[in-house]
Amino acid sequence: MARILITSAIPYINGIKHLGNLIGSQLPADLYARYQRGRGNEVMFLCATDEHGTPAELAAAKAGKPVAEYCADMYAVQADIAKRFGLSFDHFGRSSSEQNKRLTQHFAGKLDDAGLIREVSEKQVYSNADGRFLPDRYIEGTCPNCGYERARGDQCENCTKQLDPTDLINPRSAISGSTDLEVRETKHLYLRQSAMKDQLDAWIDSKTDWPILTTSIAKKWLHDGDGLQDRGITRDLDWGVPVKKGEQDWPGMEGKVFYVWFDAPIEYIACAKEWADANGKSDADWERWWRTDKGAEDVRYVQFMGKDNVPFHTLSFPATILGSGEPWKMVDHLKSFNYLNYDGGQFSTSQGRGVFMDQALEILPADYWRWWLLSHAPESSDSEFTWENFQQSVNKDLADVLGNFVSRITKFCRSKFGETVPEGGALGAREQTLIEDLTKRIRAYEGHMEAMEVRKSAQELRAIWVAGNEYLQAAAPWSTFKEDPDQAAVQVRLGLNLIRLYAVLSAPFIPDTSAKMLSAMNTLDTRWPDDVSAALDALPAGHSFTVPDVLFTKVTDEQREDWQSRFSGTRA
Repeated sequence: MARILITSAIPYINGIKHLGNLIGSQLPADLYARYQRGRGNEVMFLCATDEHGTPAELAAAKAGKPVAEYCADMYAVQADIAKRFGLSFDHFGRSSSEQNKRLTQHFAGKLDDAGLIREVSEKQVYSNADGRFLPDRYIEGTCPNCGYERARGDQCENCTKQLDPTDLINPRSAISGSTDLEVRETKHLYLRQSAMKDQLDAWIDSKTDWPILTTSIAKKWLHDGDGLQDRGITRDLDWGVPVKKGEQDWPGMEGKVFYVWFDAPIEYIACAKEWADANGKSDADWERWWRTDKGAEDVRYVQFMGKDNVPFHTLSFPATILGSGEPWKMVDHLKSFNYLNYDGGQFSTSQGRGVFMDQALEILPADYWRWWLLSHAPESSDSEFTWENFQQSVNKDLADVLGNFVSRITKFCRSKFGETVPEGGALGAREQTLIEDLTKRIRAYEGHMEAMEVRKSAQELRAIWVAGNEYLQAAAPWSTFKEDPDQAAVQVRLGLNLIRLYAVLSAPFIPDTSAKMLSAMNTLDTRWPDDVSAALDALPAGHSFTVPDVLFTKVTDEQREDWQSRFSGTRA
């Protein structure tokens, strides 16, 4: 049994995530976790909410709530939606947890001991009205490049030009709207990433099986221009992990917190500690996943994320772990994704554009979305969600191929043999050919799933469903029954066993439907089909079953047009 640690990029707390966020990390991670569990491996699948930093404070202020209360409320919302989407986390934690606070301060202390943190004096904008320094994103003004009046101090969202707060025309505080701003000096801690450039370079070079997308982004940050830069790891904010050197105060850093991008990846580790604490387990139970001196040397660690998160996971977080000098588990494989675009534009949380996870579940059950998103995952390039494509995929793949197969074979059996697996007859040449074809396809499916080739896995799974339909069409038990009821019994028996087989193979993609198929077949047998011939004999003659309700209803043109219209603007 292999041991596999899986983390997906942790979603930010400032609102409900859209479908682009879902396919960029959490959903493919869930696919892989479910597959590995299905193969009998031991899996630890961790995720959390990312709760610190400027956007959390702004979102809380907009909602009229204290930031801690806002984060607690949104955590509950995100956890509920994740559950309803079938995301099978072993633990869904919070970066604001006491466990993450202590671990972040611990890492900072170790990095300082190793000489990898330096203190820097820099100038920042201070708002007299707000009585605080303003991070770049808290400053708004007119973009000097395009004239957009709500450009932020770090970037203009309209023309995408990178900015400094001092570039803005008529700058003002995003908190109070005050223009009473001045530039003051403040001190911050910087992680000396530049000192670890060669070590990080060699580590990335050792990852020969990483996607090109992942390594190319990491190498660009390492070598382009002036190369890897030192990175500020503290901020003048109230909300966050207080700056400490382990358990000791850090002179000169009073009132400051660690930068969200320093503490957020550490939450992957802290989340395992949260899991142990929540389930009455010991430190040894979580450390065997994360400490190579305490049992994690045989763990395979896989991360899933969108391409925008790659630099932090290939450089900043590894610099934290390597720089600590402690035996923490490093990532083995980093699966990154391009962007999913929406109907000719981009999904956008800040602009409320696209379909969001809660809205999707109001329209259709999770499996409809899971199938479309995974079968169109933006792996080699960006992909696009269109309502026409969604309708076509649901109707052809789910309703016509899988749903139709299950409906036809169960209803036919009920009409001719009753609701039990029929007996009689023996497998013939056509059945043996099907078994050989399925064996090849299932082995190919396993290969794609192991390699985390999401689209190819979906294509192979669909082909496995199609093979059953084609067999049923060619065997035509409804015709065979008239001449040779025993032969028809064999064909139906094989078909009913195919339903159980499809439920097992499809569970990573469409878990709710898989459970319905198993329930209809009156079985809890989820054994993986290592031997396809034996798998197609798992439900013996005389075994009872029920005809399930329609697994997938087709999306009508009227529904498609309604949804296209409803989601053409922005979320209120």
